[in-house]
Amino acid sequence: MSPPSLTTRPTTSRVRESIMNILAARLKGSRWLDLCCGSGVIGCEALERGAAAVIAVDRDSRCTKVSEQNLQLIANASKTKTELKVIRSDLLILLKKGWGSEPFDVIYLDPPYESGLYDSALNLLSEGNWIHPEGLLVCEHRSNESIHVGDQWVLSDQRRYGSSSLIMLSPPEPHHVDTDSRQRQTSREELRE
Repeated sequence: MSPPSLTTRPTTSRVRESIMNILAARLKGSRWLDLCCGSGVIGCEALERGAAAVIAVDRDSRCTKVSEQNLQLIANASKTKTELKVIRSDLLILLKKGWGSEPFDVIYLDPPYESGLYDSALNLLSEGNWIHPEGLLVCEHRSNESIHVGDQWVLSDQRRYGSSSLIMLSPPEPHHVDTDSRQRQTSREELRE
């Protein structure tokens, strides 16, 4: 079900199927965050494929109501216990607060294409405990628009589906911390300085 008389842009079935195929190995038992969720259809797909938790966010009350109904319908049909939460909030206000619970394995970001939210959202998602260190951030965007990834993300994959495209981003690998307790040897070059 979609929200009545809204100008939401649902993710096409082709893109949804592709996302679920790409993420298949990650979905079972995952924590999924659906940002700008619209009708909640992408979160429903994740639930159907074994996600343990789906948190959906949208600023429109009609979208959150429909999303909650759709997610609950899928959760009720499942035999496994799932964590569901639908949050009505402005995206950037929510992201600025940070996340005080267990971080997410997959974050799906699909704001309105003309919203100009991508850069700010990517910056805020890299902070505030939103994503697991091995997690994946999937951004859906207009194909003829490029998304500035910045230094806080590593581009893992990108796909084009007609007028829509996906980029998949990972948090950068943590800096290697030398845990070797042996005393470091001084090199000849360092001795000459």
